[in-house]
Amino acid sequence: MDKTIGIFGGGQLGRMMAQAALPLNIQCTFLEASTDCPSAQLGQVIVNQDANAITQFIASADIFILEFENTPLAEVDALIQQKNLFPPRQALAIAQNRLLEKALFDQLDIPVAPYRAVDSLESLEQAAQALGLPLVLKTTTGGYDGKGQFVLRTAAEIPQAWAELGPAGSLIAESFVNFSREVSIIAVRGQNGDVKTWPLAENHHHHGILSHSIVPAPNSAALQPVAQEYITRLLQHLDYVGVLTLELFVTEQGLFANEMAPRVHNSGHWSIEGAECSQFENHIRAVAGLPLGSTAVIRPTVMVNIIGQYPKTEAILALDGAHLHLYNKTERVGRKIGHITLMPQDAAQLTTLCQALATILPEPLALSSDMQIEL
Repeated sequence: MDKTIGIFGGGQLGRMMAQAALPLNIQCTFLEASTDCPSAQLGQVIVNQDANAITQFIASADIFILEFENTPLAEVDALIQQKNLFPPRQALAIAQNRLLEKALFDQLDIPVAPYRAVDSLESLEQAAQALGLPLVLKTTTGGYDGKGQFVLRTAAEIPQAWAELGPAGSLIAESFVNFSREVSIIAVRGQNGDVKTWPLAENHHHHGILSHSIVPAPNSAALQPVAQEYITRLLQHLDYVGVLTLELFVTEQGLFANEMAPRVHNSGHWSIEGAECSQFENHIRAVAGLPLGSTAVIRPTVMVNIIGQYPKTEAILALDGAHLHLYNKTERVGRKIGHITLMPQDAAQLTTLCQALATILPEPLALSSDMQIEL
């Protein structure tokens, strides 16, 4: 197929989308802060600090996608006057603003925790009284991997919470959700309205960063159709094209939406080897107007993030059914620099393999030598 896709961002998500595009004979270009980025080996990188960078970028490709929801809307607005962007601008604008996002969930009858808008110390005090403590205070815009958040446990912490996050101007206070686990559902919608969903992933975090995802999520047969219904409502309402992710809490009252991501997602990296068609390939197929591929699982899988420091390649590849993905990023504390997908022929080995990774990885995060993987 003789098409070029321009990607806002050249990080690991851009890299993996471009890797999925290449076998389809689709080239990619990237708008990024530096030519020294994970995607540099896969296509032209246009440095966004250069004069006329956005003009060059628009001229470099036929259709455009993004790897991060905080892509500046000013750049998007310049682009959509001339070329097509997927997903639509509306989805991006809503995902950039937590209050707009919650309002959309309310509109589509997707359950969320009670919340209040906060724009002053006084309104924070009122929110704490109305919602009760503990609550989670977040910036309305920005924030990623747990940044831009404050868990408010006592009234005495209100001044500190406001001092830390108040300068952002617009905040949202959310009731603390008593959840048993966190899951995410990823779906894709084609230009013809065709929708396909991958199985729920059960996600385990460590200090706000995703440690590992288990797919299919254990004991989720009853949750899958509910999550599919919620994400399908979003896709249809937004007239969405491409991959969309919905993060959810499992509670005694059912599924509560946390947030959506209008892009491919960390909890879907398992699908490169673990699904018939990965989130990356289906995203490319959707935006290029091609038929969507099957989202069926090949066999149970655990995806593990590599954070901060690289492990020894030999030690990872010696594990049965381990697939290693390194992102060509420099080591830095807290930085996602790769992932490992575990999918042994015998799924019962997943526990043993995860326990082994807990000793091999320099930063094991939520993995431990005595952990158990339920299937």
